[in-house]
Amino acid sequence: MILINLLPHREAARKLRREMFYAGLGASAVAGAVIAGGIWLWYGARINNQEDRNAVLTSEIKKLDAQIKDIATLQEEIAALRARQQAVEDLQADRNMPVHLLNEVSRLLPDGVYVNNIKQVNDTVFMNGVAQSNERVSELLRNLSTGSQWLSRPELVEIVAGNVALSPKDQRRVANFRVNVKLVKASEAEKAAAAASAASAAAAASASKAPLTPTVAASPASAPVASAVAAMGAASGGK
Repeated sequence: MILINLLPHREAARKLRREMFYAGLGASAVAGAVIAGGIWLWYGARINNQEDRNAVLTSEIKKLDAQIKDIATLQEEIAALRARQQAVEDLQADRNMPVHLLNEVSRLLPDGVYVNNIKQVNDTVFMNGVAQSNERVSELLRNLSTGSQWLSRPELVEIVAGNVALSPKDQRRVANFRVNVKLVKASEAEKAAAAASAASAAAAASASKAPLTPTVAASPASAPVASAVAAMGAASGGK
């Protein structure tokens, strides 16, 4: 017996495929939504975690800023204290400067030179005096330029010939002079003394290794003395 299917099987199959398509599409949409939600939740958790870290870092940075300000304040206070300490040390060192000045002047005065007046203004010392001759004045300038670590750069301001009456019948010619000299601070004097000792030690070490050769060198400190001697020679020639 032959059976013939008269039902619309093609339309039933098409409907079944359509339903399966829609079911797959819905399942894909649900799966995509689930995956997107999971990713969104994961990124949200990461963002919240990073925001918490940023909040911790911000609070720590604020604490460090406060500590840095405290450190800067402490450094300023330390610098101010050091400046005060240095000022006190300079005052303590400079309070003996008049003693050094009088001691050096009395030690460096050659025979035949008499000082009438000494005045100090800041680091400059003004001296007025009388000498037996111009050569005595030049010797004084030479002593001031090379003979003391507390005095430097002597300058002859003027020298004027004059007479001194030892008795009614005894008249002697003298030289009235004015000299300016720089007073070296205690800290600078200590540095100069240390440099001089180091130079002398180096010279002694080099002299022990190499033979001595006679040399003639002009000292920079003697330049004011040379100019002063030339000025006195010109003054004497004019007179």
